[in-house]
Amino acid sequence: MNELNEAQRSELYRLLLELSEELRQLLADTDDGAQPVSLDEPIGRLSRVAAMQQQSMLQANRRTARIRLARMESALRRHASGEYGSCAACEEEIGYARLKAQPEAAFCFECQESREVRGA
Repeated sequence: MNELNEAQRSELYRLLLELSEELRQLLADTDDGAQPVSLDEPIGRLSRVAAMQQQSMLQANRRTARIRLARMESALRRHASGEYGSCAACEEEIGYARLKAQPEAAFCFECQESREVRGA
């Protein structure tokens, strides 16, 4: 497999920074909506249920965003140490197409697939 060239590395680094900032902004923008729904508010029962469902979905989205942000930060640390683009399991190159689609990927496709099959 071909190693990433410098232009690809730079492009993926910028992508990691942009996506990290977008995730931070999403978390900041949704902080108020993730707070518990007050039972003391004078709204109807169906409106309260809808608000609670919306809050639950927002909290799930925030959990996903926090996990992805942690992976982005890990990828940025790997980039700083020169390990970015190498699979954390087999140490083979991950590949530009995979990193372009998921720049925080720490594993090559084969190792990631193997981990998912094992439930790791």
